[in-house]
Amino acid sequence: MILGDFVVTLVATFLWLVSTSAWAKALTDIKIATGHNIVQELSPCKKKEILCYFGSVTSMGSLNVSVIFGFLNMILWGGNAWFVYKETSLHSPSNTSAPHSQGGIPPPTGI
Repeated sequence: MILGDFVVTLVATFLWLVSTSAWAKALTDIKIATGHNIVQELSPCKKKEILCYFGSVTSMGSLNVSVIFGFLNMILWGGNAWFVYKETSLHSPSNTSAPHSQGGIPPPTGI
């Protein structure tokens, strides 16, 4: 069951990485699409009779913070995956399968 936990944790870590990267890319696209260059691309503003100017864009600081927290959460899941990995048999295979003549420690008896 521990190996199943490890796989689920790796999948969750990977999904956090992919989704946060996608959100970071989308946020970059939003910033580009709503930047000051959009005024020059509007068809009414291309006429000489009309004067268009760029006022401002709402602050996107909270969106930047959401991307940072997404990557921090991915790092936490990665750390969690490390601790789950240490609990699996992949990290420290049991020595009970080694023959006693090759230096294997026999299991305790009479406990």
